[in-house]
Formats: sequence, structure tokens, C-alpha cells
Amino acid sequence: MEEKILIIDFGSQYTQLIARRVREENVYCEIHPFNNLPELSDSVKGVILSGGPSSVTEQDAPDIDLSVYRNKLPLLGVCYGAQLLVHKNGGEIAPSEVREYGRANLSFVKSESGLLKGVSDNSQVWMSHGDTITYMPTNFDLIASTKDVEAAAFKIEDENTFGLQFHPEVFHSTDGSVIVHNFLINICGCAGSWSPDSFVETEVARLKAQVGDGNVVLGLSGGVDSTVAAMLLHRAIGSNLYCIFVDNGLLRKGEFEEVLTSYEGMGLNVKGVNAKYLFYSELKGLSDPEAKRKAIGKVFIDVFSTEADLLPNVKWLGQGTIYPDVIESVSVKGPSATIKSHHNVGGLPEKMNLKLVEPLRALFKDEVRKVGKVMEIDPNILSRHPFPGPGLAIRILGDITEEKVQLLQAVDHIFISGLREHNLYDEVWQAGVVLLPIKSVGVMGDLRTYEQVVALRAVTSTDGMTSDWCHLPYEFLAKMSNDIINKVKGVNRVVYDISSKPPATIEWE
Repeated sequence: MEEKILIIDFGSQYTQLIARRVREENVYCEIHPFNNLPELSDSVKGVILSGGPSSVTEQDAPDIDLSVYRNKLPLLGVCYGAQLLVHKNGGEIAPSEVREYGRANLSFVKSESGLLKGVSDNSQVWMSHGDTITYMPTNFDLIASTKDVEAAAFKIEDENTFGLQFHPEVFHSTDGSVIVHNFLINICGCAGSWSPDSFVETEVARLKAQVGDGNVVLGLSGGVDSTVAAMLLHRAIGSNLYCIFVDNGLLRKGEFEEVLTSYEGMGLNVKGVNAKYLFYSELKGLSDPEAKRKAIGKVFIDVFSTEADLLPNVKWLGQGTIYPDVIESVSVKGPSATIKSHHNVGGLPEKMNLKLVEPLRALFKDEVRKVGKVMEIDPNILSRHPFPGPGLAIRILGDITEEKVQLLQAVDHIFISGLREHNLYDEVWQAGVVLLPIKSVGVMGDLRTYEQVVALRAVTSTDGMTSDWCHLPYEFLAKMSNDIINKVKGVNRVVYDISSKPPATIEWE
């Protein structure tokens, strides 16, 4: 049975980072909200309690029964998790008297504690809390301090239970990976054998057992997730997989033909369906982003269902759902108020009366790429930037017309091709162009123009959860602006979006 670490989420913005650090040690882990915990299985080797925005002293503060885990498994509390351990054992928590947010340095380290083995004196850590530990229970052993935070880390005597007031998962904690490694390998005894190769082997076997002799239908997009999902299913069930690629008229320039060509030679059974005018008709007059998403989702389901009904013995719907999709669809405070329309999690099976199969449900985006590399999928597919499900519809602010789509496709083609030609494409996590619902005055030759404005967008990121605007060379941006205005009739102004996420999002809609 695959060993795993259970991460209990109390609502921290850093919980996914904890999972990523665990995965980097080749140890499988799962995040579960504190109010919806799974039964404890023999495969769980340790438990991590995340941080969170609440105070443990609040009346309705998130809480769990720690006796389920203590003295049975190694336990690590981070920030809120550490304070919860203190609070439930008779210690005291109070609002911090000094600012405890940002970088700090350890002034005392008890490296023989095991958790902090190899952590250097004066090691930088990242603090992010409003409360602090003012009194520790008598059986809590202090193992690290900073100048302002005495109880920066502790261990409970005679058990493998630890607490950290700082965040080891954050990049700014310089020895954070050392601490995570110590907990996983030295304290929990994990083998660290979870890898892309092992994932492919176990997942193919799991898919064979899950699907049986029924056929699977899967919607391909040409992107990383759907392609890797398709190849895993193909390895498991071969010709029992049927793939459908729908042209919704909102793809990049020439993408429909290019994607179909790229799948030739991969052994996949793919059918391309040109349905762009159905989508344009349904989108006519719609300007609200959510209304556009719903319209696209409706037509996609109609087209996809019609094609799937033509296939024999289809019992399963394959989807490229990845782990962030799963996590974001479950709120720590209870059911999410809104799950973005056209989301990968749910949506289609109810309408199609098919069972769901999701080969990538346990993986982050970069892990999907690693699995694809192990499976020797074309690097050009694996390196493709993420592209939104609704396509260019959410990069055209306002209503959608075929003319606007063609204009944006032309501009986008120049920008993306330029990134490739100048060896900048792989330095960017995601890039695209937004057609703004405004016009501006310009001069071309001796004529006054009044034409469209487009915004170029390029961001750097690891997983899309946070991102920064990409600092592309001025010379490159100047060339892109010049090429776009000269070559695309109807555009006379180009701007560059320098917003990070948060507070902005990567897409404009």
C-alpha cells in the first residue's frame, strides 16, 4: 500500500505549499479540511496540521480530536496547528505584542531534537501569525526561538509531536526543506519512493481495475492535462478509449488543425468536431463573464454528448482533473459558495449518465508534466502554456463576435510566436492577449485612427496559485507592439499588464 502523509487544512493560504514540499521529497500526501477528515488507514505515516486565519481562542475556532493521532503517528503542527496543540494541552495563546509577520532569524536551535537536525544557527524563517504562544505546558520542550518569538518551535516529551510557529513550507524559510525532510524521512520513516515512474505503474494498474471492459470517452484540448490523462488511459485500456476534440471557435489561430496533427502517431483514437458556429450563436450578445462560461459549457456538453452517443459501450467519462481543482472545490468552512463554472470537478457526468475516471486527480501541474516526460510525450505538448477552458471568450472583454475572435487570434499568434522565436516561451508560465472593450485615437501615416486596444499578459509561476508578471525585455515588447500594430488591422495601441496574483488574477475574466 502506498505510504502517505495526511495534511489537515485549517484554511491557511500556504496549505498547498506544504503539500508541494512533501511531494518534493517523493512522498505522497493528501489535503483534507479539518471538518471532513477521512478514516485513518495503515498507509498514513504522519500527520501535518496546517496554519489558518482563525485564533484558537475564538469560540468557533476550527478544532479536531487530536487523540486520534497523538502517540499513534508523528504529528507536526504549523502555526495555527502548533497553537492548537498548546491550547488543547493547557498552554496559553494571546495576541502578539510585536509584529510577527515576515522574515525572522532563529536565535536558538536545539538541533538534537531530530526535527531541526541540520538547521543552522541564525537560520531565516517566515512568520505569519497574529497570536503567539505565551505559556507552554510543562511537558512541551522548547527547541527553537527567535529574538521576538520565544516559542518558535517545540517538541512534546516522549512522543513524536512537534510544533512550529513559523512556516517551513514557504520559500523564505531557508532551511524549510531540511525540516520537512527530517519530519518525513527521519521521524515518519517514509521511504520517499513516490515518483513519476511509480505513479505511472500504479495508476495504469488502478485504471485497468477501475474501468474493466467498458469504453471511455475523453475530451481532448491539446493541453498538458488532457493529453497526459489520455495517454495513461491508453496504456491501461488501449482501443477502448475514444477521444473527442471540439473546435469551439475560441481556440488559438490554427490550433484545431495543429492539435489534431500532433496526436497523429501517438496511437490515440481522436475525432475532431468543428462546432464553432454553434458556440458563436449561443454567445451572441453575452457580455457577463459567468454567462459566457455557462453558455460555452452548455454547448460543449451538447456537442460532446451527441458525439459520445455515437460510440459503442461507453460507460466512463475521462477528465483531466488535477489536484488543485479538487482542493479548490472543497471549502474549509464547509461547501464552497461558488465553484467556477466549466470547472473540471463535476459537471458532465450527471448529464451524460457516465461514471467518472480521473487519472490525474492526485497530481499538481508540474507533476503532470513529469509524468508526461516519463511517458515520452512530445515535449512541445508538455511545455505548452495553460489555456483557459472557455478559451478566447474570457480574453475578449464584452460580447463575442467572430470578427473579434479573428482579430484576437491574429494578435495572439504574433505574441506567442514572438516568445518562441526569442527563446522566451519556456521562461513564461502563461501568456496571452486580452482584447479590451475600448478604442483609442492613433495616427497612421497622415490619417487619424480610432481603433482597438489590446493588453499583453505574461506571468511566471510554479502552479498558477500565485504568479508574478514576467519582466520581458523592453526591446522584445517594443517589437511586439510594432508588429501587432503594423500587421493587425483594427489595433492601434498595445499595453502590457504588470499585475501580480494576488491581488489580480492571471485572466481578466
